[in-house]
Amino acid sequence: MSNPRIAFIGAGSTVFMKNIIGDVLQRPALRDATIALMDINRERLDESELVAGKLIRSLGTKATVETHMDQRRALAGADFVVVAFQIGGYEPCTVTDFEVPKKFGLRQTIADTLGVGGIMRGLRTVPHLWKICADMMEICPDAIMLQYVNPMAINTWAIAEKFPKIRQVGLCHSVQGTAWELARDLDIPYSEIRYRAAGINHMAFYLKFEHRQPDGSYRNLYPDLLRGYREGRFPKPSHWNERCPNKVRYEMLTRLGYFVTESSEHFAEYTPYFIKEGREDLIEKYGIPLDEYPKRCVEQIERWKDQAAAYRDADTIEVKESHEYASSIINSVWTGEPSVIYGNVRNNGCITSLPSNCAAEVPCLVDASGIQPTHVGALPPQLTALMRTNINVQELTVAALMTENVEHIYHAAMMDPHTAAELDLDQIWALTSDLLAAHGDWIPEWARPAGKSRAA
Repeated sequence: MSNPRIAFIGAGSTVFMKNIIGDVLQRPALRDATIALMDINRERLDESELVAGKLIRSLGTKATVETHMDQRRALAGADFVVVAFQIGGYEPCTVTDFEVPKKFGLRQTIADTLGVGGIMRGLRTVPHLWKICADMMEICPDAIMLQYVNPMAINTWAIAEKFPKIRQVGLCHSVQGTAWELARDLDIPYSEIRYRAAGINHMAFYLKFEHRQPDGSYRNLYPDLLRGYREGRFPKPSHWNERCPNKVRYEMLTRLGYFVTESSEHFAEYTPYFIKEGREDLIEKYGIPLDEYPKRCVEQIERWKDQAAAYRDADTIEVKESHEYASSIINSVWTGEPSVIYGNVRNNGCITSLPSNCAAEVPCLVDASGIQPTHVGALPPQLTALMRTNINVQELTVAALMTENVEHIYHAAMMDPHTAAELDLDQIWALTSDLLAAHGDWIPEWARPAGKSRAA
C-alpha cells in the first residue's frame, strides 16, 4: 500500500502537531507517511520540523517531513488536511476579546466558542478556513479536512454553507475527555464505560452513560453521578487545573437529567445562569474561573519556552498515544478498518430536533468510504431547547459571513444567552461596535468600521 500525504496547516502549534503526528506514526499503515508542515511563522515552523524529525527517529519509521510557508504547496497531493491555527493569537486578539467586554461589565471564562468572544473569533477565522477550502477544491478536492479550530460549530457550519463539496469533519476531544473525567470520579476504569452522546460542539450530552457488568449487561451510571454530587463527593478535585472544579456541569445534571460534554468553565458562559453582575456568591459557589483562557495562554507560552529547549537538546522524544481522533480517522479511511468517532458535521437530519443545516456533533462511522454520521433522532426537549439558544448565535454569525451583512453580527451578540443576561440593547450594540473597531483588519473588510485597521 502507498503511503498517505498529510498536510498540517498551522503546524506552528508544535505541541498539538507532535500529538497528532505522533499518533499517526504509531499506526503500522501510516508509519511511513509524508508529512507536509505549513505555517506562516518560520521560527515556529522550524521548531515543528525539528520535533517531527525526532519523532520519526524515535519511532524508527521512514516517514518524511516537508516544511512550507506556501499553503498551496503544502496541500498539493494531500490525502488528509489537518487544520489547527488561531487567527490573531493570544495578543492582540484574545486580549481584545476579554478586555473590551470588561469595560461594559461583561466577564467571560474562555470566550472562544460562543458569546461576543466566539463571534469575533468566528469572523477572524472563517475567511481563512474558506481560503484553505478554495485551495483544496483546486489542488486536492478528494482530501478530507480534519478541522481542530474554534469556534468549531461556526467554522463547520460556514464551511458546509460555502464549500458543500469539501469532505470535512470538526474534531474536539470533549466527548472522550469528559467520559474519562467521569470514570475517574466514579472510580471505574474508562475501558468499562459505554456511552452515546449527541448535540452540538461543546453542548453535546451523554444520552447514555453506562458501566459494563461482569455478566455483559450494562448499568446506568446517572444515579451514581447524581448521588455523588448531592453527597459532596463529586466532582473530585481537578487532576489538571485547580482553578476549574467542574461544579457547573454537575449542577446542570441535576436540572436537566443529562451531563454535558464540555467543561464547566465553558458551560458557565453558554448559559445565563452562572456569571452575573453582583452575584459573587455564584462565582464562589460554583468555582467559576473568570478570565481562565488568558491565564492558560500565558502559562502555555511560558511552558513552551522550556519545552522547546528540551526538544532541541533531546536526541529522541517520548511518544505517547493521545486521545485525539485524527489518526483513527486517517487509518480507517486509508486501510478500510472501521472505527467510530464523534465528529462535527452538517446535521442533515441526524438530530431531528435540531435544524438540518446546523453543525451537529454525533457518532460517526469511519471506513474506506469516509466519515459517515449516524442517525440519532430527536433529543430530549430540554436539551434541544438549550442547544437552540447557542445555535441562534452560530446561525447569525454564519449568516453575517455568508451575506456580509454587518447587522447580523449585532443580532448574533443580541441573541447570546450570557451577553443578553448581563447587558441591555444599547450596551450590546456599543460593545459590538467597539470590538469590531478594536479588531481592525483582523476581521473581514466588510465588517470593519470605516477607517479602522490594525495598520492604522
